[in-house]
Amino acid sequence: MAGPLSGVRVVDLTSVVSGPFATMFLADQGADVVKVEPLGGDITRRSRQSVDPTGQFSALFISTNRGKRSIAVDLKQPEGIEIVRRLIGRADVLVQNFRPQVMERLGLGEPAMRALNPRLIYVSISGAGDSGPYAEKRVYDPIVQALSGFADVQAEAKTRRPQMIRTIVADKTTSVMTAQAVASALYAREKSGEGQHIKVAMLDVMIAYLWPEGMMQYTVVGQEASAIDPNARPDLIFQTLDGYLTVGTISDSEWQGFCRATERPDLIEDKRFSTPGARAANGAERIHLMGEILAKRTTADWLVRLDDADVPCAPVLRRGEVMANEQVVARGLIREFDHPGIGRVRQAKPAAEFSATPTRPPSPAPKIGEHGREILAELEYGEAEIDRLGQGKVVRL
Repeated sequence: MAGPLSGVRVVDLTSVVSGPFATMFLADQGADVVKVEPLGGDITRRSRQSVDPTGQFSALFISTNRGKRSIAVDLKQPEGIEIVRRLIGRADVLVQNFRPQVMERLGLGEPAMRALNPRLIYVSISGAGDSGPYAEKRVYDPIVQALSGFADVQAEAKTRRPQMIRTIVADKTTSVMTAQAVASALYAREKSGEGQHIKVAMLDVMIAYLWPEGMMQYTVVGQEASAIDPNARPDLIFQTLDGYLTVGTISDSEWQGFCRATERPDLIEDKRFSTPGARAANGAERIHLMGEILAKRTTADWLVRLDDADVPCAPVLRRGEVMANEQVVARGLIREFDHPGIGRVRQAKPAAEFSATPTRPPSPAPKIGEHGREILAELEYGEAEIDRLGQGKVVRL
């Protein structure tokens, strides 16, 4: 069996990252994901780092669409809509991230598709949800970082100027949440026999994601002013003589181990740091002191000393160093394969491991409409009709 979702059919009407990345997880886990694109292809084929002179592939597209089949359809033509309706009629899951009401205007809204396919799991991904004053707002990842409090968490320590996280954290976290929700809905359908509508908003996801520690001081109503802001302290990146490392000292044993490893046993009994509460209350002072101590030796020297004392620690790797890290290599976390027309590419292996139904190994992302003829034949279109649809620019073959 090729993955736990083998036999599940997914129609992917999404673009950019939040939707495609979610459906890629489903493809990794064995689902047959049919990516429905406009005739010119998903916008991310041409965004950021292009890796293909024909303009079909970018690094971002490859890493969010591997393992899928592609059909390129003009949804402005009635025959294009009919192709999508046929796909949805035979699907288990539909995922779309158009702005609110677009699917309804296309005649592909949830009630209509539910009537067509009662077992369908219909997934709608949006930026800020389908209600409220921001429902029609055009939303990208930075907008959600700004609205959710993420930019405030990253604020510069002295000026408190908010800063963005330099990765599309809202898009990608929404993808993970969406894939998990689809799996839950498939399980519920096994018991009830009925599909349902899943709505996932990026803003909802990121506020829920941030809440456990990023919003700790707002957890108890009425105690906001007296609570310690968990972000009002420096980060845990420390400069050494030749690089950077990070060190965690949450428990008493870890703090005591740090003090012994750094030859500062006097700090064990220091009342500012002797208990978890004291270390939290004096967090900024403690971290600055740790930085002064760790600046005196090399990263490698500290890692040996701290590991021997069972203190959580790691080198802070530059992105170009990650692939050669001994743990990454030992676990085989980066896979390589040949991508037609591009050459050798790297992909991270699927993170979840299944003992009985292993995930697919990473495989190429499709060309625009690469599987159009094959998919139309599965939908019982004849060869002559397929040729006519291609000539009429209803589909790109």
